[in-house]
Amino acid sequence: MALKKDSVMGTMIFTVTLCLLCSFMITGTAELLKERKLVKKRDELKRYVLIASDTDIQGEKDFRAIFEKSVTPLLIDIESGEIEPKERIEVMDFDERMAAINPDKSRKPKKDTARIRSRADEVRVFKVFNEQGELSSVVMPIYGKGLWSIIYGYVALKPDFNTIENVVFYEHGETPGIGDFLNETEWTDKFRGKQIFDAKGKVALKVVKGGAKEGDVSGVDAVSGATMTGRGVQRSIQFWFGDEGFKTFLDKLKASEA
Repeated sequence: MALKKDSVMGTMIFTVTLCLLCSFMITGTAELLKERKLVKKRDELKRYVLIASDTDIQGEKDFRAIFEKSVTPLLIDIESGEIEPKERIEVMDFDERMAAINPDKSRKPKKDTARIRSRADEVRVFKVFNEQGELSSVVMPIYGKGLWSIIYGYVALKPDFNTIENVVFYEHGETPGIGDFLNETEWTDKFRGKQIFDAKGKVALKVVKGGAKEGDVSGVDAVSGATMTGRGVQRSIQFWFGDEGFKTFLDKLKASEA
C-alpha cells in the first residue's frame, strides 16, 4: 500500500526523518568545531611557551615543528614535585583552569597571596631544549589577581632554575591603556636575567614602585599609575615559586640535573 505524502503518517515520517538528519548534522558540526577549538588552543599554548623560552619563531619558521622538536610537556604533582606518567597528548590537552575549580582535583592555598582561591593539584610545565639537546629553560605557568582581573602568563627559568629567561603575559582584563604594559616587551624585558630566589632560597623577586635600585638582581621597575597590576604580578610570582607552587618541583629537578 502506497503511503500518501500528505497523510498524517506521511507527515510524521517526514518530520522524524528531517529531525534525525538535522541532529546528525549538528552533532557532526559540533565535533568538527570541538576539534578545531582544541587545535587552536594547542597552537596558542605552543606559541606562548616558545615565546617565553625566548625561542625564535619569527619569519617563515613552523612553530609547531619547533615545538615538537624542542619542547617536552610534563604534568607534575604540585605537592610532591613528581612528574605524572602521562602521554604527550594528554598533557597538551590538560585544562588547569577546569582542574582548579574541581574540588576533587584542587585545594585552597594556605597562604593565598596570588588571590586565586583554589589551586589545581596538577600543573603543566615545559622543558625546552636547544639544538644540541641540552636543557635551555623550563617554562611554568603563573596566574593571579591584578587590579580587576586574573592575569595569566608564563615564566621561563634558565638551567640554574633561578635566573629568568623571559616572561609573557597572554590574558588579563586590566584597565585598557594602563594595564596594556603587560603585553609590551619594553616592560617584560626588564625581567630578563633577574633572580627568583635569594641566597637562602626564598622568593625574592619584586616589582618596585619608583624603580629598582642599580644592582638589584631581583627588582623589576614598576609602571607609574599601575601599582596594583604590578603588585598582582609580583604576588603571582611569589606564590607560584613558593612552597605551595613550583619550589618542590624545582628543587627535585635541580638535584636530578646535578
